[in-house]
Amino acid sequence: MDSSDSDQYDEDLFNAQDMDTDDEFDREVQRRRRTTQDFDLLLLNLKPSVGRRGILAENFDLSKYTDYQCQRYFRFHTAQDVEQLRGLLRMPDMMRTETGTVAPGLEVLCITLRRLAYPCRYVDLGTMFRRSESALCQLFNLGLNHIYDNFSPKIIELNQPWLTLPQLHMYCDVIADKGAALQNCWGFIDGTVRPICKPSEIQRELFNGHKRVHGIKFQSIVTPDGLIANLFGPMSGRRHDAALLNASGLLDHMERHYNINGQPLCIYGDPAYPQRPHLYRPFLGHNLTPQQQQFNTDMSSVRQAVEFGFGKVVENWAFLDYKKNLKLFLSPVGKLYHVGAILTNCLTCMYPAHGGLVNYFEIDPPSIDEYLQ
Repeated sequence: MDSSDSDQYDEDLFNAQDMDTDDEFDREVQRRRRTTQDFDLLLLNLKPSVGRRGILAENFDLSKYTDYQCQRYFRFHTAQDVEQLRGLLRMPDMMRTETGTVAPGLEVLCITLRRLAYPCRYVDLGTMFRRSESALCQLFNLGLNHIYDNFSPKIIELNQPWLTLPQLHMYCDVIADKGAALQNCWGFIDGTVRPICKPSEIQRELFNGHKRVHGIKFQSIVTPDGLIANLFGPMSGRRHDAALLNASGLLDHMERHYNINGQPLCIYGDPAYPQRPHLYRPFLGHNLTPQQQQFNTDMSSVRQAVEFGFGKVVENWAFLDYKKNLKLFLSPVGKLYHVGAILTNCLTCMYPAHGGLVNYFEIDPPSIDEYLQ
């Protein structure tokens, strides 16, 4: 009992001494002692049993979670979908950290998904996974590194099986069918600033004057089927979008490979980008012709795709939008966003009907098996 409960107990006991007989007084004392003991036993029963290395006795069991709980906690709709994802991500049946903590691969994946799904502390996750805070931290980093090390090329490199020239030509057709002025545009490019916790060093380098936050920048290409086809970064928050474009080498790659019958396939970006054969931007200036104004209007209506792509990453993985937990030099901030983009693509492939971008352009993404092959 705390001090207030103890004071109340002493006061009640003092009042009980005014009773008529000694027997009544003794019975009241015994009753209050039993009440106190029952309360202490209740607190003892609520405390979970802790085993060796701080690991709690009860193991995590995904099958106990309903479809609603799976979607809420892990963002994938059923336990079977999470198990399928574990197999496609090639996570072993049992995984071991560098310090010797062992856990099933399915549990490591669930820890990773749960941590990214919403800002939470490891002590909060201990109730779900029955593990100590240090073990949860190690297992989360283990899952994060596994996904990044094995699947980061899916969003870093453009030479993917689902980005062949016939597929790019199909992207051009569906974009043109939505009223785009360009007939050879297959995707949309943009940069995004991800806010981070104010660092103790290089604050000037990381400060973005446009957004008025300290952050890191990424460059992304989003295709009409809702996938993030390319993600470059991170770079310091003060860098211009054109600086990211130059550092990525994207245009050099497209000039070598992205041409059909001599016509370059292009992407479309905002006015911050330079005009190139493989990269178009809106017409600039105040004295635009009616044709130029119409071009800007038509392309602006379909360019919202890239905003959908960026929005889906932080919508599904809200941890990436909580800057107090994104501490440069203390956590792998850039890696977190890359893994979030990979998992967002997995969600798009597994549930295309739930993507607003897919519904808008009416083109399905590759299956989850094709994407992660």
